[in-house]
Parts: sequence; structure tokens; C-alpha cells
Amino acid sequence: MKPSSEPPKKYSDFVERFTKLGEAWEAIHMAEAEGPLDPRTARLVKLAVAIGAFKEGAVHAAFRKAREAGVTAEEMHQVVVLATATLGMPSTVAAYGWVQDVLESADPKA
Repeated sequence: MKPSSEPPKKYSDFVERFTKLGEAWEAIHMAEAEGPLDPRTARLVKLAVAIGAFKEGAVHAAFRKAREAGVTAEEMHQVVVLATATLGMPSTVAAYGWVQDVLESADPKA
């Protein structure tokens, strides 16, 4: 997957228009980074939270950012599998599909 440190255009447009919200969002991310978790682990947790919250866009973003942090697709697939007992099979299969969407958009052979 080709890393991209650029946020989606809609996000950039939004924070440009609503600067105070963008600044608040940045402050939240700065506070998140102050904890003891290393960046890879933090990205796996963020993916798990996005899956648990059943937020497709957040799963896509968490997957992309985790890849940029060096997390492998296999590690992220394990996070999806770990959600099964809590979320149930239909929700887990949906989350798997969201992860595959991002993986396949980066590598159609995936």
C-alpha cells in the first residue's frame, strides 16, 4: 500500500472552513499521542474501536493510518477476527469487507 500522509480532500475542506473544529481535533490527537502505547499498538487499538463502533469511514481511515505506521494486513485481519465473539459474525464480516476495500484499492491482487 502506498502511504499517504495527506488527509482526504473533504476533511481538508471541512477543517479549512471550520478552523476551530480543526484545531480542537488536532488537540485531541496530540493528547492521544501522550500515552504509553507505541504508535503501532495505538493504531491497532484505533482500528478495533472503529470496528466496534461500526463506523465504516473510521475503519477505512484506521486501516490506512495503521499501514502507514507499519502494521501488517495480517495483524489488522487478526483485529477483525478478535471482534467476532463480541460483535457477531454479520458485523465482523462487514468490518472485514471495509478492511478489504482499503487493501484492494491499494493492491487489486489482495
